[in-house]
Amino acid sequence: MGSKSRAEEQEGGGAAPRGGLAHRVPDLGALELLLAVARLGSLGRAARELGITQPAASSRIRSMERQLGVALVDRSPQGSRLTDAGALVTDWARRVVEAAEAFDAGAQALRDRRDSRLRVAASMTIAEYLLPGWLIALRAQRPDTAVSLLAGNSAVVAERLLAGEADLGFVEGVSVPTGLDSVVVAHDRLIVVAAPGHPWARRRKQLEAGELAATPLILREEGSGTRQVLDAALGGLARPLIELSSTTAVKAAAVSGAGPAVLSELALGEELSARRLVSVPLDGVHLRRALRAVWPTGHRPTGPGRDLLALTRSRAAG
Repeated sequence: MGSKSRAEEQEGGGAAPRGGLAHRVPDLGALELLLAVARLGSLGRAARELGITQPAASSRIRSMERQLGVALVDRSPQGSRLTDAGALVTDWARRVVEAAEAFDAGAQALRDRRDSRLRVAASMTIAEYLLPGWLIALRAQRPDTAVSLLAGNSAVVAERLLAGEADLGFVEGVSVPTGLDSVVVAHDRLIVVAAPGHPWARRRKQLEAGELAATPLILREEGSGTRQVLDAALGGLARPLIELSSTTAVKAAAVSGAGPAVLSELALGEELSARRLVSVPLDGVHLRRALRAVWPTGHRPTGPGRDLLALTRSRAAG
């Protein structure tokens, strides 16, 4: 009977609020303000040093006093003086702020270690024809970051990411490998090419899907993004004349006249310009594909990986 509620006690400066530390301990900004008042002897000077207004500083001190249930600062026209309780709280605040500074320095050291390297895994076409430009731009932003690049087919890229052996990947396949999140960073088109002496190089009628599917081709290996797109476009497995594990090897075989090949348009500029290879027109075969950045589900890239991802997307938008 006649007892106060907990809310009334707190409002009147009685019992301290219960709950977690976040509810009972002033935030770092308030503690830094109290330390500045103790050092400068003026709430106004402390406010200016911390870049806040004097009314905001006064409000923050009053809020801290209500939270702790004790008066901390005596304010007068001559300046601001700590109460006995305020002097004691200031000593504690100094230790808390020093611990926070140590915490911040440790977190920065972790970020520096993370930012000192970037491991990229990329499928062959992206690794050979797009990543060099992206990495040059990244180096201009982060000259102290060491970048390692693992080039392999899209299946290998997924394996490296899921095993924690790469921070960011790039793939060219039809779909996103299981366990990975993705974003489209560019588009590409596959084209059929043949050496100038091949009969397809002189044909006037467009090549149809059935003839393409029935013809043995120089192909990338299964698991590559190029092969996945071609198989999907043909509604089944393309017929390999030769299977090779790099775009460069496929181009060389096609230039030699071994047979027609299907390759990324990104990889064929020089050969088409010099007419070492000829593009074969297609009818009704969709060979356009999205090129994607990928990373393990729920772990969006941070640090240099985030910056590289931003570079690829800004260049795609441009």
